[in-house]
Amino acid sequence: MSAMLHPISRRLFLSGAAALGGVVMLHPFAARASANQAHLRLMETTDLHVHVFPYDYYADRPNDTMGLARTAAIIDGIRAEAGNSMLIDNGDFLQGNPMGDYIAYQRGMKDGDMHPIISAMNTLGYECSTLGNHEFNYGLDFMFKVLAGANFPFVCANLTKGSLAANARDDALFIKPYVILDKTITDGAGQDHPIRVGLIGFVPPQIMNWDARHLTGKAMTRDIVKAAEAWVPQMREEGADIVIALSHSGVGPAQYEENLENASLHLAGVDGIDAIVTGHSHLDFPGPKFEGMEGVDNAKGTIGGKPAVMGGFWGSHLGLIDLMLERDGKNWRVSASTSEARPIFERVDRKAKPLVESKAEVEDAARDMHEATLAYVRTAVGKTAAPLHSYFALVADDPSVQIVSQAQTWYIADMLSETEHKDLPVLSAAAPFKAGGRGGPDYYTDVPAGDIAIKNVADLYLYPNTVQAVLVTGAQVKDWLEMSAGIFNQVEPGKADQTLINTEFPSYNFDVIDGVTYRIDLAQPPKYDPKGNLINEGANRIVALEFDGKPIDPEQKFVVASNNYRAGGGGNFPDIGPDKVIFQAPDTNRDVIVRFIVEQGTINPAADANWSFAPVDGATVLFETGPKAKDFIADVKGVAIEAAGDGADGFAQYRITL
Repeated sequence: MSAMLHPISRRLFLSGAAALGGVVMLHPFAARASANQAHLRLMETTDLHVHVFPYDYYADRPNDTMGLARTAAIIDGIRAEAGNSMLIDNGDFLQGNPMGDYIAYQRGMKDGDMHPIISAMNTLGYECSTLGNHEFNYGLDFMFKVLAGANFPFVCANLTKGSLAANARDDALFIKPYVILDKTITDGAGQDHPIRVGLIGFVPPQIMNWDARHLTGKAMTRDIVKAAEAWVPQMREEGADIVIALSHSGVGPAQYEENLENASLHLAGVDGIDAIVTGHSHLDFPGPKFEGMEGVDNAKGTIGGKPAVMGGFWGSHLGLIDLMLERDGKNWRVSASTSEARPIFERVDRKAKPLVESKAEVEDAARDMHEATLAYVRTAVGKTAAPLHSYFALVADDPSVQIVSQAQTWYIADMLSETEHKDLPVLSAAAPFKAGGRGGPDYYTDVPAGDIAIKNVADLYLYPNTVQAVLVTGAQVKDWLEMSAGIFNQVEPGKADQTLINTEFPSYNFDVIDGVTYRIDLAQPPKYDPKGNLINEGANRIVALEFDGKPIDPEQKFVVASNNYRAGGGGNFPDIGPDKVIFQAPDTNRDVIVRFIVEQGTINPAADANWSFAPVDGATVLFETGPKAKDFIADVKGVAIEAAGDGADGFAQYRITL
């Protein structure tokens, strides 16, 4: 029996009209479709990462930038706009926030249990999904228990149960490589026609590295493009009128290499694929970040000449591909297309303003687990033997930065333990995010000693960055630190109470590198300005730089753990960019910190004073911090510091004798 492609019902019309402010806008394709022409809308969610509610569990407060319950309002609106529509998901729905961790690590999944993300998706009537890399984070058994609750199929053409066959069509796959859905589509003249829609899915081959502990000896992955070249012709042979690729993969380089992580551009070149829904990169396409990218037409919404979309992440956008289909005899073909990533919020005065309200049925599907997760994140997952605060993070080695580096080093050392880089020393770069400044005198990390809850991690690490590692030399480590030291003004010997901090330099670019020891000579001018421009080539603020108790070898190679912002070139640090990246983790820095705390039980983030200021004869400097800093001044190591009265705008002022 064929299925109608979501004809407009009164309920959907009304809910869609409400989501769109009471006005239902027909797409131009729908308005001009004639006999033997039909308008089909493909709706995509991707990288939901268990975000059903518009709620940040780390910060323990609502967040208007996320949540499938919010995206659901747009879905209803789209169905009201177009009679012919399909809703599909592009993977990474199972892990990524504390609700996912709570179910996997605390509650568990028994046969027959319903995962809340699946319950929410069932409520919305998804028709197909593929697997993302994060589906494997909790192991294969857990994943398949979750998938069993879905009212829709999952497809993945490049995940095998063992070794790869000589021919991809002979691979022993875990799930179907594709499905062909028999649908009924209504043309512009109101006539119904049968159409067979093929959906094929792909996962990044890198899951074999990222989740080796779960997959080694149990699974293998095939190159995305090669899998598509094998299976898409069979889909056409079986009568698929149109073929949609569900590519949990970003766009990536223009030059093809086997087993690319981001292969969607080359996937688009496979004959027989009509449109691609993409993801994995946590971006919205079409969008400004894709301007000028080779093989991408941002204005037309195409990748490699094929209609494509990427619907953000965490439910932030609904990916939307509009296809104008023409019937030529018994066959359908795509004659035109448009693409859009439709957001659930907008930025007004740097604040998120919701564009839609949550759909109650979707929240209700996950409400019990939402409430249980709130209790979970408010419960201690470990202990800290020392307070975690950032009041002195800009002037001394700091416990709030130390714990981030400890977690990053622990994680990267494990991730690289079976790679060609396993014998290289691992350093870690981390910066204080909450360090006063424009955030005001209360804008500091402040977690007391004792129990530490998951939500406290948000106080340690503000941003949803992912862990990355770069390969650099000792000389580049020094230059990295020279750039960081640009946060300090030059200090004149013999002069009292000089202003220490250059307020034009953001604290999140003040990287402290753990694993080496060094001093900062403030009598020297900065080598780089806050934008990374070389301004004093001969300057050497970083002195006594040592590794393993000896002066650092400029030629020695080091792995430095950091985040995707810094490793990708953020902050314009010298010689640090994508060409230095050797590892891109599937995990956020926050998740890694949580795992580290759970693993350790009790963390001891007391600063080890691996960096300090070099003496400057007769000089003192002033800096401002939060008034609560007075409670921690006795704990500061390696700095002669004293209170110096009140600062401006509620800050407290301190003096350092150099």
